[in-house]
Amino acid sequence: MTGFDLITDHLPVLTVVIPLIAGFLTPMIGWIDRKLCWYWVMLTMFAVLLMTSSNLYTVITSGTIHYHLGGWTPPIGIEYVIDLLNGFVCLIIAFIGLMVGIYSIESIKKELPNKIIPFYSIFLLLITGLMGMTITGDIFNFYVFLEISSLTAYALIAMGDRGDGVVASFNYLIMGTVAASFILLGIGYLYAVTGSLNIADMQGLLPSIYDNKVVLAALAFFMVGFSIKVGLFPLHAWLPDAYTHAPSAASALIAGLMTKVGAYAMIRFMFSVFTPEFVIDITRMAEILTWAAALAIIVGSVLAIAQSDIKRMLAYSSISQIGYILLGVGLANVIGMQGGLLHILNHSLMKCALFLVAGAIFYKTGIRNLHQFQGLGKKMPVTTTVFLIAGLSMIGVPGTVGFTSKWYLALGSINAGQWIFVIVILISSLLNIVYFWRVFDNIWFGHPHEVEHIKRDEAPLSMLIPMVILAVLCIFFGLFAYYPLHYVLEPLSNALLGIGVLP
Repeated sequence: MTGFDLITDHLPVLTVVIPLIAGFLTPMIGWIDRKLCWYWVMLTMFAVLLMTSSNLYTVITSGTIHYHLGGWTPPIGIEYVIDLLNGFVCLIIAFIGLMVGIYSIESIKKELPNKIIPFYSIFLLLITGLMGMTITGDIFNFYVFLEISSLTAYALIAMGDRGDGVVASFNYLIMGTVAASFILLGIGYLYAVTGSLNIADMQGLLPSIYDNKVVLAALAFFMVGFSIKVGLFPLHAWLPDAYTHAPSAASALIAGLMTKVGAYAMIRFMFSVFTPEFVIDITRMAEILTWAAALAIIVGSVLAIAQSDIKRMLAYSSISQIGYILLGVGLANVIGMQGGLLHILNHSLMKCALFLVAGAIFYKTGIRNLHQFQGLGKKMPVTTTVFLIAGLSMIGVPGTVGFTSKWYLALGSINAGQWIFVIVILISSLLNIVYFWRVFDNIWFGHPHEVEHIKRDEAPLSMLIPMVILAVLCIFFGLFAYYPLHYVLEPLSNALLGIGVLP
């Protein structure tokens, strides 16, 4: 056996351990030279991206990976399990983390010149928390990583706008603590009735006690807790301020990943801790989720129209977009589930690109008010073109990723006999046109006299490269959605709904 084979066997745990160790070592790297911190983060994130890619490839070709920590077998020991669902989400976390990391070198240097070392240390610990939440097959271990990701997110947000960032972080801390308390109570209830913390073990034990009120209470606690975590309307109060006042790179990272991992956790608990029959037929929780999601889609879009701050507009837009993901999950049919899962990928690409653009505009001009964007199309053509592509994708223009997931969600709604959700998707798309058109109009059709005197002044190359890559992927996966759908999402949707076996 070669050294490479030895490493390969431990990739599941290394995906969590490497960013954890790197995060704690970052202050030492910064003590030598704080400029090295960025290279250290890039090296770490590139390694994590390779490991998550390898893990997903192994799952697709060979089946689910089971890794027993310390050699202790479950349910006594902690187990890391990588299947198509979390292999897919882990790859998104690693890729978005790498893109934001590349972007951050100039952005953080300008916005947080005295906090470069703590920013990168917390950045890696946030990646650790998100990876751990996603990979673990132990329900209490999940809670530990949930707390790590939450605490690091609070810290990143608090580094933002003076005063406002701290207040936003404090509000998020209060709401996040309430959510974590609900989730912890749910975990405690399930442990009390099953005596196990292993997810697979619980799924086997719970069906025989589904009539137990404690089990019903646990499901309710989980749904409330995760609804707060993903910012589902009307439990979204923490989200707009957190996204608005965080540093630009942190906004892109949190908007691109935090709510998506929260959505992953909701899916995991609904369909892997409990069973499809319990959430679809017995409690009808999936149906309740669809109506809550539909309300979030409309209300989030309406509130986005009322905003003049670009980051705040994008934050309210996220409330609507999370609704799309949960609508697909709640429809509980294969095509709707595919649309919801695909939107996890698509929204990560689109929203990360949009927040990076907002940060690049702020970097060069110091403005975030939409009404001051006149002439930016001539001043920052590459940056604003990225915004155009990501914005059109959010609207759902054919040829972009947003269209593909909305198309699948519409088909899933028709398949479920819920035409009203097709109307909701159409209305939301029209509302998206309204609030994105205001930005497009100011950028490219600003006052002619102002435009004539504007000279080209783009963001630095290190900020442009990740934005352009994300914009290209918005088109690539819009044209070639077949690949994620065929290799990952189709078998995954069947397995989650109990129609097939998860590879």
